[in-house]
Formats: sequence, structure tokens, C-alpha cells
Amino acid sequence: MNVTTHERPGVYSVYGASSLVRGSGGRKTVGLAAVNTKAEAGVIQTITSYEEAVSTFGSQADSQDMAELIRVILLNGAAAVVAVPVANAEGYEAAFAALSGMEDLSVVVCDSTDQEVQQKLRDSVTAASAARRERIAVVAGGAEESVTALTDRAKALNSERVVLAAPGGGSEKGTALSGLTAAAAVAGAIAGQGDPAVPLGGAELLGLNGLSAQYGDNDIDLLVRGGVTPLDSRAGTVSVVRGITTRTRSGESEDATWRELSTVLIVDDVIPAIRESLRARFRRAKNTEQSRGAIRSQVVLELENKKAREIITGYDGVTVTALPENPTVCLVEFAFTVAHGLNQIWLTASITI
Repeated sequence: MNVTTHERPGVYSVYGASSLVRGSGGRKTVGLAAVNTKAEAGVIQTITSYEEAVSTFGSQADSQDMAELIRVILLNGAAAVVAVPVANAEGYEAAFAALSGMEDLSVVVCDSTDQEVQQKLRDSVTAASAARRERIAVVAGGAEESVTALTDRAKALNSERVVLAAPGGGSEKGTALSGLTAAAAVAGAIAGQGDPAVPLGGAELLGLNGLSAQYGDNDIDLLVRGGVTPLDSRAGTVSVVRGITTRTRSGESEDATWRELSTVLIVDDVIPAIRESLRARFRRAKNTEQSRGAIRSQVVLELENKKAREIITGYDGVTVTALPENPTVCLVEFAFTVAHGLNQIWLTASITI
């Protein structure tokens, strides 16, 4: 295990994941960086209603502007939107940096389908997560972007911290649009989930005027395996087929360890909960055997709580030791198994005639 080299006292965390090869709850806040000419660029605004968004940023009919994205995010379950207006394409990096430093954001979106901008967003959420401000990004493809182009886009991102939603949406006039409003809806749905172990697949997305494409089973197979979260529209209802991250490879090798979005959301629920619990209870503690025993008991208590809520299915190997080379550091180690979502039910029937 790599131990932090920071000198500031606190509770730090790292984690790794392994897959077995065999046949916090409550509404959260979404960060948004988007081009806007009415509000002052770079000034952070916390928005909790569509009316407030229109008053602050203005609105154009039948567009995917800042107010519209906020409307869809809130409608799908987010508690609030922390919005940073961007004057032009050069302003995204500063906006991402501003959001990266903020606490209590669970999801970040932007209004750009440019791959370079999306990669900067990926780097921003990755850096924030490494600094104990865990979050993911949701991005979109262009209007009527092909399945091959979408999987190529996902491959270029290749991060468990990024979700690529597709296809694009449609305007009220029936014109095909990019996937920005669809991505905003997915971000809102993720932020609105109370249980990180519940799969995103099947979640209804509100406020969309249909989709620009309808994927068949073969296309969905290609998208899921290629790191794209496909959406579906049936009888006027838009929903998520399966929540997938863009992480499909480790180096040159295929790697499905972080493919399921719920895996990342569970880790982002368990690790911070334990970290905050220890920080609150052992702020000025001694690194003694008695203190380490109390720390272990607290970790077990938190893991039992997650197990009881079916966020994890089990845990093992909880140990607390003093670091030999630095007696002021307490090393806490444990393993846990995430609760997997139910994606499919297979029926096998024997028919007697």
C-alpha cells in the first residue's frame, strides 16, 4: 500500500480493485460549466430552480443552453446545480478548476462535445477525486454520432470517472441534437440516487423530447462493451439501458473491472464515509494500541452499516497498525465486495404439452 507523503494531519485513502473471474444517500449537487453571455464568466452560481436559472443566465427557446441543462438536471433529481459560466472555448479549463476545488459535488457536466474539452473535464474530476473530493463526469456525443464514433470517443476518455451517454436528443421541432440534454438528465439521475448500489439501468429520464436514434440489441452490445451508456425511448419514455463508465482498458489490455458505474459509486460511498467517520472521532488521538483498537471498531461499524444496507455484500481483513517508519501514521487496511446490480434475468422453461 502506498502511504501518503503529505505532512498535514488527517485521514487519507487509496484503493485498488480486483475482479473475480467466474462464469450515501440522498440527493446531491451537480457541477456545470457552460457557455453563457449574460452572466459574468467564471463567477460560481448555486441554482436550485429553473426560474432562478432563467433569471441568472437567460434562456432561448428550443436550445440546449445553460438554463435548459439546469432544468433537466434538477428535474431528474439533483438537489442543486453549481454553475460556472464560460465566455468561450478557452474558458472551460478555468471553470473546471473552479469546480474541482469545491466540496460536495457528486457529478460534473459541461456543454461541449469537443473531445479535448471532455478530456480536460476527465482530468479535472480525476484530480479532484484523488484529492478526496470524489466525483464523476457525464459527457455527450455529437448530433447523430455513429456507434463507432461513440466507442472511439469513449476509448479516448477511458476513465472510471467518466460516463458517456448516447444517443443525442431531439428538439421540439424534431431536429436531431447533440447528447447534451441527455447527459444532463443522466447526471441529474445519478445525483438523485439514494442508494449507490442500485443500478442506473432502467432509470427514467425526465424532460427530454425523445432521442435522435433507437439502438438495436447489436448496437447496445457494441456500446456497452465499448464504454458507452446507452439510452432507450419506448412509448414516449426515455430511460437508461445500462450505466457504464468509459473505462474499458488498462494499458493495452481489456479490463472490465470498473465498467459498471455502480462499482465506482459504491467506492465513492464507502471510502469517504469511513474517512469522515475516523476524522470526526479521532481528531486529536494518540497512536496507541488502545486507539488503534478503537479505530478498527469504528471501521467495522461503518462496514457493517454498508453491509446491512446492501451497498456491500461482505468485508474482510480489517487491520490497524502503526507505520514502522513513521510512528505518527496509523495504517488502516481492509477489503470489501461491492453489491452488484441485477442487469438481467434469464428464464428457462420446460413446456409440457
